[in-house]
Amino acid sequence: MEKNISWRESLHLTLRGVGLWWKLRPTILISYTLSALVKAITPYTSIYFSARIIGELSQGRDPRMLAQWVGLLLGVTAALILFNGAFSRWATWEREQTRVENGKFYMDKMMELDYALMQEQKVSDLYSQIRQNANWAGWGLLQVLSNYELVITNVFQIITGLVLSVGLLVQKVPEGSEWEVLNHPICGMAVLLVMMGVALLSPVFGNRGMAYWNRNDAEARLGNRLSTYFGFESNDTKRALDMRIYDQQTKVCQVYRDSVHLFDTKSNFARYARGPMGLWQAASGGVSAVLTGVVYLYVCLKAWAGAFGVGGITQYVGAVTTLFVGVSGLLEAAGNIRVNARYLVLCFEFLDIPNQMYQGSLTTEKRSDRNYQVEFRDVSFRYPDCEAWALRHVNLKFQVGSRLAVVGENGSGKSTFIKLLCRLYDPTEGEILLNGIDIRKYQYTDYIALFSVVFQDFHLLALPLGQNVAGRTQYDRELVTRCLTQAGVMDRVEKMPQGLDTYLYKNLEKKGVEVSGGEAQKIAIARALYKDAPFIILDEPTAALDPIAEAEVYSKFDQIAGDKTAVYISHRLSSCKFCDDIVVFDHGYIVQQGNHQQLVEAEGVYAQLWQAQAQYYQKQ
Repeated sequence: MEKNISWRESLHLTLRGVGLWWKLRPTILISYTLSALVKAITPYTSIYFSARIIGELSQGRDPRMLAQWVGLLLGVTAALILFNGAFSRWATWEREQTRVENGKFYMDKMMELDYALMQEQKVSDLYSQIRQNANWAGWGLLQVLSNYELVITNVFQIITGLVLSVGLLVQKVPEGSEWEVLNHPICGMAVLLVMMGVALLSPVFGNRGMAYWNRNDAEARLGNRLSTYFGFESNDTKRALDMRIYDQQTKVCQVYRDSVHLFDTKSNFARYARGPMGLWQAASGGVSAVLTGVVYLYVCLKAWAGAFGVGGITQYVGAVTTLFVGVSGLLEAAGNIRVNARYLVLCFEFLDIPNQMYQGSLTTEKRSDRNYQVEFRDVSFRYPDCEAWALRHVNLKFQVGSRLAVVGENGSGKSTFIKLLCRLYDPTEGEILLNGIDIRKYQYTDYIALFSVVFQDFHLLALPLGQNVAGRTQYDRELVTRCLTQAGVMDRVEKMPQGLDTYLYKNLEKKGVEVSGGEAQKIAIARALYKDAPFIILDEPTAALDPIAEAEVYSKFDQIAGDKTAVYISHRLSSCKFCDDIVVFDHGYIVQQGNHQQLVEAEGVYAQLWQAQAQYYQKQ
């Protein structure tokens, strides 16, 4: 963030941001443009007709002409007020919608990113910085819209101002007047240059003050992170017990919140505002006042010399003043664009992160017999930026329809094996084959469609139960009911007030129901069944249950899995006794393979773990 961004690069980044908004939500740019046009025309309309009325009052005093000008003023003003209200309301509504749409850029990118990239710390940090900058002062893509509105408004204001101001230089002082020198082109050019110089100074001073925002961005991001995290911890029902028992709200959260002075008079930003930043802004306002004085002086001199009447004074003072306000505003917007460019660099750095996984081109076979074979061929894997191997020289084959258990102690490589199988990561060495073809050659979306997984840290959404199971808003209600019945949770569903339409949790609906951990786990299993994929995987989703309860869940699931390939991950050996094949992982290696009886009778890791855990498998 320390790099100075050139004007050219700032403009390029801003135009790219405008292009993104046009692609995502073009209506906001249209509404801003129409609103800006009406706002720019409105003051000049009043200036023009008022000048005509004052001129008629001071000279002709024709009642019919006065009535005509007054009628036009009222009619045009009324129409502009109507249009301004409509377009401003439209623009305001669009502006509110962009708070949600702004996150869509990043959410879409997150969903497009390789899972491996999402897990990288630098990607997470980059995304966090973007969010904090937006939360702090709207920097980034939201500021692009604000700058667009400023630019387009001031451009229209300058154009209409020029149209009404041109007469100030064209109209001549009568010959023979002592002020005839005002007709000389050099005089007009000199006055114009003085006005431009004064007009330019105002935004220059203002932009110097705006530059102090950049000096505070690191502190602002930290303050937002601490305030967002610690400010809402007490609202988290899962944290409520700890917060009360250990008085963490006052002894921890409040201490951290009070340690950051971003939003009070002790902050660096407040110090800048009282010092150089405030002085630059004050100088900007003072220069604007000088400009108004210069305009009045020049216009009044030409009127005094007879170049135009009283009505012309009203027109030209108003038009020229508003014209240069537009010039100052345009230059101020240019300064905002350059300040915001520093934050757009981060936005586009994130949006431009390239995926590294090959997406493949082959389609997976849609086999009615679900006859698939998976093979791990000398697969080794280590996580990015990690020297230790998570898996080493894994060789394994299994057929669809079989029951495979993957067991081992925590950290032995079980979950990593599943992530590679589902192609959340690609192997560092070796290859994984589906029906003899490297899975990297299959279309990515086609391949992952083969799997239903209930992960250990699965999540249910605060949405209606039926939508949670189906994973969509429109779904087959009969199929959802059948899946919930198979998962063994239908008795709980029948007690819910609105059945499948009952909201889970109270985040979005006050009548939502809370479900226990065991009920949530069964709903997650029903979700996996609804997808009806050939492979179904349980990655220790029952780890919170006791060993006997877990074994019962797995045994029942074996009955409902049908012709699907079921892969069970557990560090509890009794849960998977019924499986056709058991693979034992230890420190990333497959150290044993066979059925339960074979492994118990053989000397090795499985038998040792079995003996150590056996005391927990006996019912009282």
